[in-house]
Amino acid sequence: MTNPLSFFSAGYFEARDKFLAAAKRRRCELSAHLHPHAKGPNGEDLTIDVATSGPAHAAAGLLLISGTHGVEGYAGSACQIGWLNTESDLTWPPELRVVMIHALNPYGFAWNRRVTEDNVDLNRNFVSHNAPYPANDGYEILKTAIAPKDLEPDTLRQGSELFRDFIKEYGPFTMQEAVSKGQYAHPDGMYFGGTREQWSAGIVKHVVRRELAHCQRVGVVDFHTGLGPYGHGELISEDATGTAAYARAKSWWPDVCSTLSGDSVSAAVMGSIDSCLPDLLPRSEVTVGCLEFGTVSTLQVFDALRADNWLHTRGNPHGADATSIKAQIRAAFYPDQDDWKEMIWARGEIVMTQAVQGLMART
Repeated sequence: MTNPLSFFSAGYFEARDKFLAAAKRRRCELSAHLHPHAKGPNGEDLTIDVATSGPAHAAAGLLLISGTHGVEGYAGSACQIGWLNTESDLTWPPELRVVMIHALNPYGFAWNRRVTEDNVDLNRNFVSHNAPYPANDGYEILKTAIAPKDLEPDTLRQGSELFRDFIKEYGPFTMQEAVSKGQYAHPDGMYFGGTREQWSAGIVKHVVRRELAHCQRVGVVDFHTGLGPYGHGELISEDATGTAAYARAKSWWPDVCSTLSGDSVSAAVMGSIDSCLPDLLPRSEVTVGCLEFGTVSTLQVFDALRADNWLHTRGNPHGADATSIKAQIRAAFYPDQDDWKEMIWARGEIVMTQAVQGLMART
């Protein structure tokens, strides 16, 4: 049995090499989408890679996505690589169409950023860009604390006071929602959803329609990190608890949580990829699960994101502050510890297997 620690990588480029090698061993079909304008920290090319297996016109399809939030790609990539190395026939039924999108946000993965090259949170970008953008009044109140002009102690202290006042008036969950659900007014802020479709968003739409449009049933696992207890993998649905989509998710993953019922570690967000997928496949029965792996405390994650946002919007990504800030954000989303890695693979394998079982139960 392959050691699951070997599925993990030190960075985007190693992860890509491992993914491509594993996909070739599995005899998957491969396609590469070269980023047209973003480059890696040393000018390297960046690519979204897609591996497919199974009949093109299969009744059931499984979509596995890593790196929607770039720096979160370490865990998702490892789960995909591990899945490609799995020998059990039960996890690779010959009649199942499997589609793996590796490093959906390759810029963020390579630079250890959560966002794209345009400072856009890709998981807030799937909104209509031809209509007025949704407002986020809470973000407007907190914007100087969320994305401060500098990281000086006095500035951060003032931000902490603003957060405390907001919590006293509205409560902690409302603050989490205000910070993280998305905003479309501040390009240099955090959780910015963008004012145009990102390149990565266009690629995923193209791949999903091309590879899965003929499937009657599609299951999706979108891998993320940064919320919840260390090593715990929470299955998150964005569907309301009374819907058929949520009922299907619950039958596949009994411990799934809904962002709309308040029992998830994640607040409800705007413009997510998960909410977009059913519209891309109108003739398919789509069941989506976001697998969120816990890392460090919420405060540590926020501090890392805030520092990284400052570095790229007001600081110098190649300057003296870059090394420590990059180490901070990488650790916030990828605890490079053996026990964490083992927990991630064990949970990821279970969740993917449950998705296959759910899909094939209807054949």
